[in-house]
Amino acid sequence: MGNASGWSGQAPADARKGPAAAGTVAGAARRACEDAVGMPPSVPARAESALAGPVLAWYDREARELPWREPGAGAWAVLVSEIMLQQTPVNRVLPAYAAWLARWPTPAALAAAAPGDAVRMWGRLGYPRRALRLHECARQLVARHDGIVPDDVDALLALPGIGAYTARAVAAFAYRQRHPVVDTNVRRVVARAVLGRGDPGPPATTRDLAAVEALLPADAERSARFGVALMELGALVCVARTPRCGSCPVAADCAWLAAGSPAYEGPTVRPQRFVGTDRQVRGLLLGVLRDARHPVGKAALDVVWTDDVQRERSLDSLVADGLVDPLPDGTYALPS
Repeated sequence: MGNASGWSGQAPADARKGPAAAGTVAGAARRACEDAVGMPPSVPARAESALAGPVLAWYDREARELPWREPGAGAWAVLVSEIMLQQTPVNRVLPAYAAWLARWPTPAALAAAAPGDAVRMWGRLGYPRRALRLHECARQLVARHDGIVPDDVDALLALPGIGAYTARAVAAFAYRQRHPVVDTNVRRVVARAVLGRGDPGPPATTRDLAAVEALLPADAERSARFGVALMELGALVCVARTPRCGSCPVAADCAWLAAGSPAYEGPTVRPQRFVGTDRQVRGLLLGVLRDARHPVGKAALDVVWTDDVQRERSLDSLVADGLVDPLPDGTYALPS
């Protein structure tokens, strides 16, 4: 099966011999991907009519109506949504996103709040350090960008908590620029439809970005729509375990289907265990502090977990991460 390092070089020989090998959606798109690294900017036009057309037509019919996709959402709303969506499903993000923007509709509004308010408002979305990073990002936006989310990828990358994916997502989706936006769903769609692999394998940022950029339409607005359409296709149709190939707009030319849907044979990522982990204990401790309106005594925290060593370790890690403040009187609170 496919190379374990992700999207690199050529598709498997059995996929290249299939009907997608020449003149089809997958064939044209694959040639662009294979030639992408180190090629000039003219490369993407080779795959424009091949993959973008059917995917965008499907997206126009089937896309979910999500508030951060609305024309008037704005760059701050897009940034908030991208941070929330990084490790949390859409259905859990929707109410939190609405509440967050109702309270803090601008970076300046969030920057004026205490970091503990951001942690409390984050609720049970998980990975609460994202709330602190978003709060610090808002402060930096006010200090360095007059409270405006920049439209430049490098400027976005310089902000706290903003990585390669989020910077390009904001530039593409908020400012309609031409950038490859690569998440797990996009990697899966390209691995299957274009390169004939059941799974993309471990991420390889440089190759992943080059492969997706090779598929982008030349027009910036169309490119931005295509980027989110690829994500939507991976989220709704080309899903990990049971892909809905009968509903796929490029199924007739999918390199993976043409190869007989071979199973993935590379390394797999095991699901992270939650029950009994420090992460669970941290969540329980943080929940007590989040629900309290005043500092909490140590006794109230001690009752949430019976393993003293694990509980103390988890509490210490929350303090180290800046999510909890130990106070001089021996109580604990969210950061002020």
